[in-house]
Amino acid sequence: MTSEWQIGLDLGGTKTEVILLDSASREHFRMRLPTPHGDYQGTLATIERLVHEAEFHAGCSGLPVGVGIPGSVSRLTGRVKNGNSTWLNGQPMAEDLARILCRPVTLTNDANCLALSEATDGAGADSPVVFAAILGTGCGSGISIGGQLLTGPNGLAGEWGHNPLPWTNQRELDERPCFCGRLGCNETFLSGTGMALTHQLRWQEMRTSQQVVAAAAKGDIRAQETLDLYLDHLARGLASVINLLDPDVIVLGGGLSNLEAVYQQLPRRLPDYVFGGECDTPVVRAIHGDSSGVRGAAWLAVKPA
Repeated sequence: MTSEWQIGLDLGGTKTEVILLDSASREHFRMRLPTPHGDYQGTLATIERLVHEAEFHAGCSGLPVGVGIPGSVSRLTGRVKNGNSTWLNGQPMAEDLARILCRPVTLTNDANCLALSEATDGAGADSPVVFAAILGTGCGSGISIGGQLLTGPNGLAGEWGHNPLPWTNQRELDERPCFCGRLGCNETFLSGTGMALTHQLRWQEMRTSQQVVAAAAKGDIRAQETLDLYLDHLARGLASVINLLDPDVIVLGGGLSNLEAVYQQLPRRLPDYVFGGECDTPVVRAIHGDSSGVRGAAWLAVKPA
């Protein structure tokens, strides 16, 4: 198996993307196909087709393959768990792909792929410890130490989204049921849907996070207050990471990572919640943006956790 090329796939709820990188991190091929929603066998077939397309472009076969999935793989069973693409849960996906593609295939959570991508040649490339979070429809995260992923024996390292938002009263937590079955998870505050819920609970008005951000930019007082609350929630959530892990850099991806207010205001908000009242942790935007997931999957193929 050659190390000159590596193939990464980002399996999303609506689209599956493949990328072909060389060992110098240069992109040579990229392609997307719709994800067959609810169809496990169709999902496997889509991945198989995309891998073959990438290998046709490379002019060789048997290349290392890494896949980022919206879930994780149980070390006990080898099966997918915790996936919001529920048709993957309980499936021996790594085993099935290895059989179909006739080679080992490495799977990990898509937020881990963001962390690996940005730690390899992105915003955290010069940082020993990188904490990377996706602030999108959901709220996932991953950890890279010394350029390698930290996943843990349960595959849960970095599952920051499913801890309760710290320094929050029980009434506020109870207002936010999470799909995982618990209440008040970070994801229910810090995702795009979390921002929308904050606005709804405060103003009894339904707006998406995109609508809240657009209205705030136009001077809407209610939307501005919602955005201010979101930034306070984000400061609390990230302060808990700093208190536990103290990473060298925090890298943000996902739609809400494009908010300039995050980078303008978090530095002054974090010390309010970080132990000791001081914080010098840089919070930066992912350099590779929406491409970080698929690029990280490609790097996963040659330096798995």
